[in-house]
Amino acid sequence: MLRFYKSFRYALNGFLLLLKTERNFQIVAVCMVITLIVGFSLDHFHQHLSRFEWAVLWLAMGLVFVSEALNTAIEKTLDVLHPSQNEGVGKAKDMAAGATLVASTIAIIVGAYILLPRIIAAFTL
Repeated sequence: MLRFYKSFRYALNGFLLLLKTERNFQIVAVCMVITLIVGFSLDHFHQHLSRFEWAVLWLAMGLVFVSEALNTAIEKTLDVLHPSQNEGVGKAKDMAAGATLVASTIAIIVGAYILLPRIIAAFTL
């Protein structure tokens, strides 16, 4: 049990480090908070999200968080292993950033698909 606790603590420390030091991770966190506020606020306008819609939103947000965290880890690792400019390292970092761009784009599309019709309906009653 102690090993599990330590593993969990290390993971939590990593998450908090990302949140404190990485601007893009902070942006992702702010977007998530805004999405949650909008989603919960729709209840006030009788535009309730279903459990399935919430699950899809959480999965999309989680995808972006995981992608951004892995992108940061890859970039930090490559910077330590190869501090000088290197074309291959640069391409690998660009690819990791591209994966985050794809995840973010998917999350925006999912969020818009689920939330925009509800927002429009809330204000056109």
